Amino acid sequence: LECSTASYSYRNLADRIPPGSRLTQPSILPSRLAITMTMRSLFSNHSHYVETFQVFLKKSTEHQCMLDFIHKKLPQLISSISNGKTDINVLSIGGGSGEIDLEILARLQSEYPGVIIHTDVIEPNAEQINSYKECVAKAPDLKNIKFTWHKETSLEYENRIMDSKEMGKWNFIHMIQMLYYVKDMPATIRFFHSLLEPGAKLLIILVSGRSGWAKLWRKYGPRLPSNDLCLYISSADVEDMLDGSGLKYQTYELPSDMDITDCFTEGSKTGELLLDFLTETYNFSKTAPLDLKNELIEDLKKPEYGERRGDNYFFNNTLSAIMIEHQNGETYLQT
Repeated sequence: LECSTASYSYRNLADRIPPGSRLTQPSILPSRLAITMTMRSLFSNHSHYVETFQVFLKKSTEHQCMLDFIHKKLPQLISSISNGKTDINVLSIGGGSGEIDLEILARLQSEYPGVIIHTDVIEPNAEQINSYKECVAKAPDLKNIKFTWHKETSLEYENRIMDSKEMGKWNFIHMIQMLYYVKDMPATIRFFHSLLEPGAKLLIILVSGRSGWAKLWRKYGPRLPSNDLCLYISSADVEDMLDGSGLKYQTYELPSDMDITDCFTEGSKTGELLLDFLTETYNFSKTAPLDLKNELIEDLKKPEYGERRGDNYFFNNTLSAIMIEHQNGETYLQT
């Protein structure tokens, strides 16, 4: 979990992904049912969600850590995906309004000068598609890049492709901060891996299994509002799935943090918005039971969730980039 209201619309999905069960839906004990019913999912109020996300972007280095990876590491990872062809096919799943996509495409252009790059963007939010098109219109030097936008979810795309039996092949597929919002993570990865050309690559970026997010979800997931729009998964879950498949992949850590100092100032508007974003709860500070609120706030100060630097506290927002390679003769293990 861009050029418009949110820097990355893959987190901006209240009206994007059809509701579905979580990969590992936390069971809510009867004794906790009354507690959780007093709280609402953050995604129940789209405008409030966008407000919390804007604060998250302002207080975190998420944007910068992705750009660092794209600029410094990605070029060498995509240096062999074309197989000498004069065209490259790129598939963006959850492209949002295109800011990160255009950074990736710029690296592809630099690596393959003069090559035509065909880019298909799967994005269910019409506003984000319009923003993406505006970004393209303003961007220089895109003459060799051809765009096609599809207003649909990843599952709708999968169903359309399966129904049409037109299994086009791709040189590069990327899924950035979107796997939280699919019904079946393993099946989604299996499907898109099956669309890769030999030598092609699939890039997945999501929160690291060693991040504060993973620890927060494990401990507090059952005590927070149930939300069928979002899976509590991290890179550790994806790696476990890939290890069982026998696929060749590499994981790269993208260090990132978020300044959460305001969370510890009672009445701070910024702190309340950050707590809403961290817990995915609408008005967490006002609706959460006092014992839950106090416990979570104290936990956020602990080293397993981040670090203290002077008077400031920083939440561990580290991401993982997982690059999966399709090798010649490789078949995917269906599990």
